Amino acid sequence: MSKTKYIFVTGGVTSSLGKGIIAASLAKLLQARGYRTTIQKLDPYINVDPGTLNPYEHGECYVTHDGAETDLDLGHYERFLNVKTSQANNVTTGRIYQSVIEKERRGEFLGKTVQVVPHITNEIKERVQLLGNSGDYDIVITEIGGTVGDIESLPYIEAVRQLLWELGDHNAIVVHLTLVPYLSAAGELKTKPTQHSVKTLMESGIKADILVCRTEHEISDEKKEKLALFCNVKREAVIQSIDASTIYDVPILMQEEGLDTVALERLALSDKKAPDLEQWKKFLKRHKNPKHEVEIGLIGKYVELQDSYKSILESFIHAGAANQVKVNVRFIHSEHLNMGNIEKKLAGLNGILVAPGFGERGIEGKIKAVRHTRENNIPFLGICLGMQMAVIEYSRTVLGLSKANSTEMNQKTTAPVINLMEEQKSVTNKGGTMRLGAWDCALKKGSLASKVYQGALDISERHRHRYEFNNDYKEKLEEVGMLATGINKETGLVEIVEVPSHPWFIGVQYHPEYKSTVANPHPLFVGFVKAALKHKKSTN
Repeated sequence: MSKTKYIFVTGGVTSSLGKGIIAASLAKLLQARGYRTTIQKLDPYINVDPGTLNPYEHGECYVTHDGAETDLDLGHYERFLNVKTSQANNVTTGRIYQSVIEKERRGEFLGKTVQVVPHITNEIKERVQLLGNSGDYDIVITEIGGTVGDIESLPYIEAVRQLLWELGDHNAIVVHLTLVPYLSAAGELKTKPTQHSVKTLMESGIKADILVCRTEHEISDEKKEKLALFCNVKREAVIQSIDASTIYDVPILMQEEGLDTVALERLALSDKKAPDLEQWKKFLKRHKNPKHEVEIGLIGKYVELQDSYKSILESFIHAGAANQVKVNVRFIHSEHLNMGNIEKKLAGLNGILVAPGFGERGIEGKIKAVRHTRENNIPFLGICLGMQMAVIEYSRTVLGLSKANSTEMNQKTTAPVINLMEEQKSVTNKGGTMRLGAWDCALKKGSLASKVYQGALDISERHRHRYEFNNDYKEKLEEVGMLATGINKETGLVEIVEVPSHPWFIGVQYHPEYKSTVANPHPLFVGFVKAALKHKKSTN
């Protein structure tokens, strides 16, 4: 193909309609037809990236292989497409303005007055076309964050308007996602909010090519005809997106509605090759027809907002399907765990995952959870901070270092088994300065970790942290039974710890959940779920 095509996904009426899932579903269908497809997210907030945001503000921060801290929607993109994303796939207003201001300081605008139009919009257009100009993709789908009409989104909408004009007919289209609410008092679906949303979009000079209507009830043909007429789109371009039992149903539902067919027709691309979704359908069948169930406790301190652990929850779905097991996750707030209630709170669990996080709040509860898990031979997986808590618990309980701690929690601890990385000690800025992205890890032959990774001895995993296992305590811990079975050869830093005397006990410094996809469930989660099932069978 000589020219990359662009699809812009906008949202109206309300936020949280699922633009990311619709974008990922459309991309999956186009990919399944043989088109090289990628997705990017334009976020209107002024933070340079979500790396410094509290998870309660924005859900989890997803990390790409090249170390970009990005929006959690990029996790959906990778899970659906099984293709890596990068810094180029997530752009924020903060990054746009930062770049423009840096250019102004360097004198690149030749004394011109720097304005939203053309300078900010030009920067946005340049970022949008970065992936398209790489030659790696036939179609680039760009999701515009926020809702049409928001003041923050206006520069993005204007940049899209310009691109539609510059790229020309059949090279770029707009998919507008909107809400068709059901009023129980009237007993009917109402189209007026959608009409107003499309009108707002048109006031910005953009006509929607495809309307995707989120709804809790079936939209009748009559309603679709009305939406087509009032919103200036063709009847076949009014697509129903009804509530689904799982997000992984959405590509199938969108195929049934003809979303990919209409998009290809608007882009003047061939739709003769039917989507190959056999592997996807097999995954769905296994996911929906489990032979067993397990209950796994997720110990964290952001449990009130499940999006804080989005990638972990999706990884359990992938690993559950691989084992034909339904994974029921019990959320347990670490701040509420104490010696008086831990037996009750953790009763009946087949596996316990101690989740990532930052700061000292809820730390002692996580340590108590690790001890309960270890002493009761319950399968354990510790991720990042969870791995560090396992090291602290083992150091205190088994090694006898009662004051063992992380310098993140107590800078004056006399037994800093977890310590700040040497290169982090001079860091003053918080944003984008952690150990980020993919790092190599060498596995110890014969270790549980190596078995989980199907005999592999060299792996690569993504990181997001400042504090590390303190190698000064490595020999002492290994003497009492906690082995370092994964090491980064370049730095000598410990990546994996495990306790061979325990049935299944692994702590990892990295974030395995970032790499789990529908097509490739992460082996650590697959092994953990399998161990949880074995534990359930042995205790019944």
